[in-house]
Amino acid sequence: MELMTLFEKIILSALLTAVGSLWIDILYRTNDELTFPNDIASRSQYRKPILFVSLAILFNMTDNLWTMTAIYLLVLMTLTDFEQYMLFDAMTLTLALIGAAHAWHFDFQTYLLASIVGGGIFLLLAIISKGSLGGGDVKLIAALGLWLGFDLLNVVIYGTIAGGFAAILMIITKQKDRSSFFAYGPYFALTAIYFLLK
Repeated sequence: MELMTLFEKIILSALLTAVGSLWIDILYRTNDELTFPNDIASRSQYRKPILFVSLAILFNMTDNLWTMTAIYLLVLMTLTDFEQYMLFDAMTLTLALIGAAHAWHFDFQTYLLASIVGGGIFLLLAIISKGSLGGGDVKLIAALGLWLGFDLLNVVIYGTIAGGFAAILMIITKQKDRSSFFAYGPYFALTAIYFLLK
């Protein structure tokens, strides 16, 4: 039995698009460490239609409110990482807190262990790589452990492959060079959405 009709999900997507875009704008205005502070308008010009279409399609693939909540936050985080190469703590913390409530209904100890192990390994990789892997990615992986348990391993594997393939493609097409910064967060977030919908 459907909890929401397609029409209701479209209305919800439109409402959350407005709220989410406003939240991103506020985060941008209150942060002085943006990667592209002078290009906010140009880099976010397609944000609302992308956000709305993404939510409308993805929400139609599930009736689980937990999953819809995670999808919403992950899509927002994907957009900020593409726009400014940043994953904001406010969004990651929200994802983690709601994820903890989600995990409480299942096997909390397993989900928490996945979060600690995944976040710990990524923290170690961030230290070893001397900044190639950002702190935002470490926090995202830890938060995702609370949603996916040890399915987190699949997210790490497939997200890394997808991000690496995208990086190689951008180097080949000369959009970036080997010394450029690559945003891996979106690939982990989008892979997580796939596994959340399975």
